[in-house]
Amino acid sequence: MPFHFKRLAIPEVILIEPKIFKDERGSFMETYKYSDFAPMGIKEHFVQDNYSKSLKVVLRGLHFQKNPNAQGKLIQCIKGKIFDVAVDIRKGSPTYRQWVSIELSEENNLILYVPAAFAHGFVVLSESADVIYKCTKEYSPEDDRGIVWNDPETNIHWPVKDPLLSEKDKNHPLLKDADNNFEYPSISPLIKGGSKGV
Repeated sequence: MPFHFKRLAIPEVILIEPKIFKDERGSFMETYKYSDFAPMGIKEHFVQDNYSKSLKVVLRGLHFQKNPNAQGKLIQCIKGKIFDVAVDIRKGSPTYRQWVSIELSEENNLILYVPAAFAHGFVVLSESADVIYKCTKEYSPEDDRGIVWNDPETNIHWPVKDPLLSEKDKNHPLLKDADNNFEYPSISPLIKGGSKGV
């Protein structure tokens, strides 16, 4: 098994630790394998890969695409370090408005799975950060939406007080005003059995 899986406080959000193989030449790791991810409930097919490069204190988010083009994402930081956040925006969910966070970095090689119907964002903690992410739907401008990063209703504890944002991200609405068509449950039920790995 080249991966360890851990469900976070919102159990639909999954932290993935790939196994790294090292020798005198360098290192190698798998970052995605359907046959290992599917038993954990990550059964979607990924159809678009994205790459972003961001400077220190840049905050990207909080982003989502509404139905019918809601995106699940696999996020990994391949250079630098980021504080990565997922917010449950499914109306009626027992964890609605709640968020989970994790530091992703080139040192820990961790991967975060953020399901569709969650908002996602990150802030850069290092001098710069390169982030790659796989998406279950292609980018759809007409369905592209967001919520403002400092919404008091979500009350995310960002480690940066004065982030650098795009004009678009500065002007996202509050969650209560967002164009959000997600209802709970809106993703596949969890497979029983909890975390997988050692």
